[in-house]
Amino acid sequence: MNSIRRRDVIAAAGSLAAAATFPGAAHAQTRWQVATAYPDGNFHTKNMRDFIEAVQTASAGRLQIQLHSNASLLRMPEIKRGVQTGQAQIGEILLSAYGNEDPFFEVDSVPQLVTSTPMARKLAELQKPYVEARLNRQGLSLLYWVPWPPSGLYTNTPLESVDTLRGTKMRTFNALTNRFATLAGATPTLVQQAEVPQAFATGVVNVMVTSAATGVDVQSWDFCRVFTPIGFTRTKNAIFVRQRDLAALPADLQASVRAAAAAAEERGWAASDAETVSQQAILAQRGMTIGTPTPALMQGLARIGATQADEWVAKAGDEGKRLMDAYRAAVA
Repeated sequence: MNSIRRRDVIAAAGSLAAAATFPGAAHAQTRWQVATAYPDGNFHTKNMRDFIEAVQTASAGRLQIQLHSNASLLRMPEIKRGVQTGQAQIGEILLSAYGNEDPFFEVDSVPQLVTSTPMARKLAELQKPYVEARLNRQGLSLLYWVPWPPSGLYTNTPLESVDTLRGTKMRTFNALTNRFATLAGATPTLVQQAEVPQAFATGVVNVMVTSAATGVDVQSWDFCRVFTPIGFTRTKNAIFVRQRDLAALPADLQASVRAAAAAAEERGWAASDAETVSQQAILAQRGMTIGTPTPALMQGLARIGATQADEWVAKAGDEGKRLMDAYRAAVA
């Protein structure tokens, strides 16, 4: 979207939100805008559409919600601030991409900390109060969050060990994957999902760590030959609403939004597990080799993960230590 069109869309969204705050405006119909950076075929976006449909149905026409997918309204780095300032009423972000704001946003991105769905659920349960408190202080309210399928490594040669990554140019998507690349001897480059194919085509990067779902989204078979599933992380997308816009709704509509969000969270977690199998199968169907991680690779990843967990606790302070201790005790 060019800058003029983007400004027009943002201005229109702001006007609609402002109109909804006045009695009788828009014939008592409130209109919300939703910003997400993910394409229509992604399971997160499909889940969001189901959430929107549920809310609109429950509202009996009183609340209309328009979804802007694939970064068509705001790019992912702009979405959180865009909701805070009223350019959209709901936003969806990869929460760990905002780890520079607060370490509690990125704990699910510590490598090898979470290697199963039960572990991911336990971490989410313990992490949620900290994240909700931080979003609330910024005028936002968490509606629901859903994990990505487990991440794996995309390469053009089989991965024998972490040393295979040394000297490569790794596409990263947050501060912790940047640090992982550095510890593995690779050169990190932060690349948004929509820009991944171009980054590979131009030689900016030549390996990446991400989920099979993202691999399908970006058609990774065009530039990578091997996908090695390693249970790297279960990073979560967070879907949040501007508090003042939610509070402006009648009480029954607020309850409907919360109920639809709770249903979307459960549906999304189940979809994430299903995507783990189905999207990896698509990679294989498209000609990619699905590698089997070697013991040497997993041992190297575990060493890096332990280092990054310690670094995260040091950065997160006493609250971070309490969270990490509680999590480790729960999954021991």
